Amino acid sequence: SWSYCASTVGCIAQLRAEGYAVYAVEQVEGAVMLDEFRAVPGVKYALVFGNEVDGVGQEAVDRCDGAVEIPQAGTKHSVNVSVSGGVVLWSFFCQIRPKR
Repeated sequence: SWSYCASTVGCIAQLRAEGYAVYAVEQVEGAVMLDEFRAVPGVKYALVFGNEVDGVGQEAVDRCDGAVEIPQAGTKHSVNVSVSGGVVLWSFFCQIRPKR
């Protein structure tokens, strides 16, 4: 199931009220590099992605519990949102999936 929120800030507030740890995927001061981020077992995570040009708005970043940054090399520091979603979600999945 899914639900609609009129604003990112409102969505973040709702997710936090439901017990999620909310993280922005963004290049901001204090962000943890994705390869250094460690998901805590049992914690419910919600990730906020922005678009390639504008990213996640500062007001939304300020309301998140933290930020995760995808390490990048070169001069262009943006990744298409579908690509960044795949990269970040795979990393989270590898950390939280049941071990065989």
